[in-house]
Amino acid sequence: MKKVLLYIALPICCYAGLSSCKKVPVNNIMNLGNYSDTSGLIKAAATADGFPFGLAIDYTPMLNNPVYAGTVTREANSVTFGYQMKHGAIVQNDGSLNYTNTDALVNACVNAGLQIYGHTLGWHQNQNATYLKSYAGITIPAATELLANPGFELGNATSFSNWSTYNASNGATISVTTTPSQVHSGTRAMMVVNPVANPGSQWKVQVASDLFNTTVGHQYTVSYWVYAAAAGGSIRLSTQTSGGGSAQYQGDQTIGTSWQLITWTITANSPQTRILFDMGQAANTYYIDDASVKQVIAAPSGSQIAVKLDSALNNFITNTVTRYKGVVKAWDVINELFADNGTLRNNSNTSITGSDVLVWSNYMGNTYPLHAFQYAQAADPNALLFINDYGLESNSVKLDSLISYVKFLKANGAKVDGIGTQMHIAWNTSYAGIDAMFQKLAATGLLIRISELDVRINPNDKTGFMPTSLFYGYQADMYNYVVNAYLKYIPKAQRYGITVWGVDDPESWIITSQKKVDNPLLFDANFARKPAYSGFLNALKAQQ
Repeated sequence: MKKVLLYIALPICCYAGLSSCKKVPVNNIMNLGNYSDTSGLIKAAATADGFPFGLAIDYTPMLNNPVYAGTVTREANSVTFGYQMKHGAIVQNDGSLNYTNTDALVNACVNAGLQIYGHTLGWHQNQNATYLKSYAGITIPAATELLANPGFELGNATSFSNWSTYNASNGATISVTTTPSQVHSGTRAMMVVNPVANPGSQWKVQVASDLFNTTVGHQYTVSYWVYAAAAGGSIRLSTQTSGGGSAQYQGDQTIGTSWQLITWTITANSPQTRILFDMGQAANTYYIDDASVKQVIAAPSGSQIAVKLDSALNNFITNTVTRYKGVVKAWDVINELFADNGTLRNNSNTSITGSDVLVWSNYMGNTYPLHAFQYAQAADPNALLFINDYGLESNSVKLDSLISYVKFLKANGAKVDGIGTQMHIAWNTSYAGIDAMFQKLAATGLLIRISELDVRINPNDKTGFMPTSLFYGYQADMYNYVVNAYLKYIPKAQRYGITVWGVDDPESWIITSQKKVDNPLLFDANFARKPAYSGFLNALKAQQ
């Protein structure tokens, strides 16, 4: 006879950290024996009901931990890679694709007789966002300094490396100063003394840089810091070319007695150019430092960024789907397209602080998912293609937006075969929300899969939380309810499986990535089946 514990309302409802007592065990009792029988296999029972049971796996434990790998092989007939098929795992900093680790994990799973569900071709996280932003022009690279010795720090006591005196009329001198007040930065600056005014003849005192490479038609910004010993100084820049082209001249610049930054933009007309400081017009002493010549790098337009991102998306999807064609028979093409308010993700409604984040739809709009589905279909016309998102059981606005958007995709020719609902839930998630979600998803007529199921028992992140038999029972009850609801509301022809997002509790993303204290999975740290396993299994057995 199973031991029964009568449900006592007050102590359980007042458990510290729980927001409400909306969850009431069946028949107002909590039967700790209900979920003690873990005999049998979930995968066998799921197969009997016509769909695969899956586990999310990671590269290192699957290839290096025999107990982990043995558990996966024994317990599941389908696996989803937690990371190894994502953009960030494959795309290198130069845009090349490295499938070494992905291939190794694929081969291990194929050899173990496991089906592989592809996850994911388009997501705003877990990407090589640095490459994508650089390639598309979202991040504009810093321009290279073209001048040699731009700060005049190199040279001997009287001259400067990479700079030459072209003219020094009427006793003008060009020399080094190390007086701190005469140096803008570093320890040295150029001092030019012009004792005689030459009105209209700036060229009579001239210092020239070495030639540097330029591209005809491209713009370059020339800048330098300068001041004069007395008011009324005058200076200009000019250019000389090699390999064709003509000289260019800046207008005369009136120079005062405080450091000032002078800039000038030119359009190169020769493959090689040099700049010259011209200071012959006004008698004065000039101090020059921190010169610079850099190419002007224009930011691309929004449409140009979209075209580049589309090319990168096509390259990743086409190569990845083609590589695993026939092995991976279903893919999450688009993952987490919507913000929690039900709108398409953009840089305002999505956190973009992570180094792996790029929100495709911010730049490509609603053509991003449409193109992604088209590229996946072209690469493998036989693969089943899914859209996947989280929170659908608790956010009806988001759920309705996703279903409406699937209609848009299909109306525009996209091959959308199914919808994945992640279901990262808790022991006290609303039953009503779960039921409503499954009913709406079933009404689409598409394949429906539970793609990333886990059930938290410490959803409010209570400090010092320790799992108890009571909360393991609550968790088992929720796993049981989810499976029952899936079988109740999703017609058999539309079921495409249930995947639990992880194997053993310590390896759950909730612990490793979110740094939470919890026990959300079917297996404990020793890979022993928990009451949750029984809850899941019992729901399947009840249908047979």
